[in-house]
Amino acid sequence: MDGPGGFHRGFGSDLRGLAGAEAGIRGQDRGQVCGTRGRKAEDKEWIPVTKLGRLVKDMKIKSLEEIYLFSLPIKESEIMDFFLGVSLKDEVLKIMPVQKQTPAGQ
Repeated sequence: MDGPGGFHRGFGSDLRGLAGAEAGIRGQDRGQVCGTRGRKAEDKEWIPVTKLGRLVKDMKIKSLEEIYLFSLPIKESEIMDFFLGVSLKDEVLKIMPVQKQTPAGQ
């Protein structure tokens, strides 16, 4: 019978009820786990998964034109990186807010 109503922290206990030191430790642990997720290691060597990927890595296919000539699906991003390399760049032109239109109006 620790908390209000006789329950201790209940469902989905968050960090608001914890002491500062306890909350800080838990927050740091959670941050370290999430911090490494989604980052791509640049020094890893590409290991092809598809047959097309193996052909590209073994230099059996020499250009993108050969892939497009036979309408082969490109399922690995590393294939495009192999042919285009550093020449492929992206750039943000303009970001504008959007309002969703519903059947009844805005």
